[in-house]
Amino acid sequence: MSENKPPEDELAGTEQPFVQHLFELRDRLLRAVYGIAAIFTVLAFFPGPSKLYDYLALPLVKALPEGSKMIAVGVVSPFLVPIKVTVLAAIALSLPWILYQVWAFVAPGLYKHEKRLVMPLVAASTLLFYAGAAFCYFFVFGQAFPAIQKMAPMSVAVSPDIEAYLDFVVTMFIAFGVAFEVPIVVVILARMGVVTIVQLRNFRTYFIVAAAAVAGLVTPPDPVSMIALLVPMCLLYEVGIIAAQVFIRHTQAPQAPQDPQAPEGASNPGN
Repeated sequence: MSENKPPEDELAGTEQPFVQHLFELRDRLLRAVYGIAAIFTVLAFFPGPSKLYDYLALPLVKALPEGSKMIAVGVVSPFLVPIKVTVLAAIALSLPWILYQVWAFVAPGLYKHEKRLVMPLVAASTLLFYAGAAFCYFFVFGQAFPAIQKMAPMSVAVSPDIEAYLDFVVTMFIAFGVAFEVPIVVVILARMGVVTIVQLRNFRTYFIVAAAAVAGLVTPPDPVSMIALLVPMCLLYEVGIIAAQVFIRHTQAPQAPQDPQAPEGASNPGN
């Protein structure tokens, strides 16, 4: 009579001392910092901090009345604000490299079926964040800023401060970037078993109400910006439901082999 051998653990023998994990974490963090520093150095020379800020401010400058310019209230703001923009741009452009370092650190401790889930989610979340920020810059700002300027009283000279504008833009980029992560959140919740696909479909109406509330809070006070965030969030929610079905089907843990001596229809204790 042959015994049914238990399935081998993929991670058996891969354990490392805690100190070695700390060294590995340190090396990964340093590599991420080096990547940011390298991109910052390139951006500092081409196109340069001032040019980067000009690109960032272009949607607002186009909407200002003819002859109007932005102002710098702080004494060192004309120097510090473009440097901040360069640092933020370097971090944003380094995001794939940073996430790769995170992936390289945790991947040895993941099973094959877990890797099939994590790596696509990391890549998709990066692309979705970029897509959200780009959508905000190229579409939302182009619609919102002219609408806001039209609401300004004739007695008011519109001259926004460069530092206040940077804070506003960063907040908007983060808001739209995070909002575009809706499919990732849906996939993770469904894959972890927190909700089922049927529950996600039934929750659709509640999600639209919640998305409308979020859009009203984070966007400028004009209907165009609110709708511009609400519609993509609702569409991405539907994409998340479809993606969740695919991920659940392709990232299940492998089933343990059936015991040939077990009675027909008996379940394996490992399942």
